[in-house]
Amino acid sequence: MKHRILALGCAAALAALTGAAPAGAASLLDSGPLADFLTVFRQQPVSRETIGWNSPYAPGTVVIATSQRRLYYILPDQQAVRYGVGVGRDGFSWSGTKTVTMKKEWPSWRPPEQMLKRRPDLPRYMAGGSDNPLGARALYLGSSLYRIHGSNEPETIGAAVSSGCIRMTNRDVIDLYNRVKVGTKVVVMP
Repeated sequence: MKHRILALGCAAALAALTGAAPAGAASLLDSGPLADFLTVFRQQPVSRETIGWNSPYAPGTVVIATSQRRLYYILPDQQAVRYGVGVGRDGFSWSGTKTVTMKKEWPSWRPPEQMLKRRPDLPRYMAGGSDNPLGARALYLGSSLYRIHGSNEPETIGAAVSSGCIRMTNRDVIDLYNRVKVGTKVVVMP
């Protein structure tokens, strides 16, 4: 059994690198921890695109489908801008409705106490900039610790790797930041 798992893992890694999925490896690439691990080998993050989407939400709403690892910004006329996102890893995912209460360009970062307990090696403060884990922009969600923010690790887009925040490429978060206003409704679905 160990050899089969190792073989499928190797086959899945090869498929991720070459774009060809051997028999039996496709399901491994679709979801789960192996898919998150293999995201590191992707050459390009998920592309942003405008799609047709019949939504019950008003234009201007942000809808995050964590299981799809996609964020949708609802447009008029049954359309949406679809972005790839990184989401909370096992034990850190969440759902609910929040409101954008603040927006910041090149935000500074102070890890929450809960994160510092798990990772005491983290800095207590980081000024905004290209090395900052919040990236180019941040949209703060209510009084929660969660944000939609950029990332200096674009290879994590499409994976479940965060402590609950929604990660985007810096390019995509700048696009979303320019569309979203303070007061925007954000719906996070499993």
